[in-house]
Amino acid sequence: MFVITVMGVWTLLHAYVLWRVWRLPALGTPAAHRVLVMTAVFLWLSYPLSRFLYHWHLSTVARPLEFVGTAWMGTLFLLFAALLVVDVVTAGGLLLPKLAPAMRGWSLVVAALLSATGLVQGLRDPVVRDYEVRLQDLPAERDGTVLVEISDIHLGTLIGERWMARLVERVNAMKADLVVVDGDLVDGNLGEVEPLLPVLKGLRAPLGVWAVTGNHEWYAGIDRSVRLLEEAGYTVLRDRWAEAAPGLVLAGVDDLTARRQFGLLDHPVEKALAGRPTGGTVLLSHSPLRADAAAASGAGLMLSGHTHDGQIWPFGYLVRFVYPLLGGRYEVSGMSVIVCRGTGTWGPRMRLWLPSEIVRITLRAG
Repeated sequence: MFVITVMGVWTLLHAYVLWRVWRLPALGTPAAHRVLVMTAVFLWLSYPLSRFLYHWHLSTVARPLEFVGTAWMGTLFLLFAALLVVDVVTAGGLLLPKLAPAMRGWSLVVAALLSATGLVQGLRDPVVRDYEVRLQDLPAERDGTVLVEISDIHLGTLIGERWMARLVERVNAMKADLVVVDGDLVDGNLGEVEPLLPVLKGLRAPLGVWAVTGNHEWYAGIDRSVRLLEEAGYTVLRDRWAEAAPGLVLAGVDDLTARRQFGLLDHPVEKALAGRPTGGTVLLSHSPLRADAAAASGAGLMLSGHTHDGQIWPFGYLVRFVYPLLGGRYEVSGMSVIVCRGTGTWGPRMRLWLPSEIVRITLRAG
């Protein structure tokens, strides 16, 4: 049902954009229509076909096709959004009938320029975003502890060894006391990620590297994903807590979005925080959900990712309906919540006005 739904939406977006472009006066010739149909069919096939080619071990052909297909995914969204705005303003062409075709043509130009901008921004290295958090019950001797969070790297066919090696080098150079990997380290194809184990092992911090699972670890195979994280030397927190140092407790849950999708309707946040010792408590939860439960259970800081802050503006307005804590810093019942917009990208290697980020947090004694 998930695949059918995704392919249905994918097809409807193509149909809408093709319908609107088809009616442009400048493209009203039979030859132009033939080119439009062939281009639309190729682009509609590009991403699904790349997945089949990977399955058939034809990665040399699949990789560039996937890049084209995912870039088209972002471009298609921007085309759809731009054309929809024109249709809303002109009531589908009933208002301003003489100007509507020109407005649609200009909307295509704007969408193309935004797509190019998004591709440039998406291929840039992540920026560093700094926060300072006063953490309740953190002892004075832990004041100034520096924590670095990376999230949503999506290692796989589009983000690979060289990119990850640069990230490891940057994070190690920050000399943080501890590093957390807040889910979706892998994208979906573990066969592409497991050879990167030597690079993953290079990520180090004095108080350790800690991790939780994201929804993509579940899609890729949860047991195999956790084994990869543990072989890399990361401590994986699966609905449990651990002391990173005396007076500093880290707790973590398996991804809440994946749990909901797989029908696991339990209470992992409360379980992960139960019975912990006294100290400042940081909860790692890939999806920014159940923050109220975390605050009620005594966590002083919750770190999440998953949303990518929408990744390609204005997609975030839709994401916010499901994840109100979309990106940045929030306060929930006295607990700070920081939602990383992602260190890598999912799908298109594109970002529009929302750069990838490494989050660096300085903890202050409460």
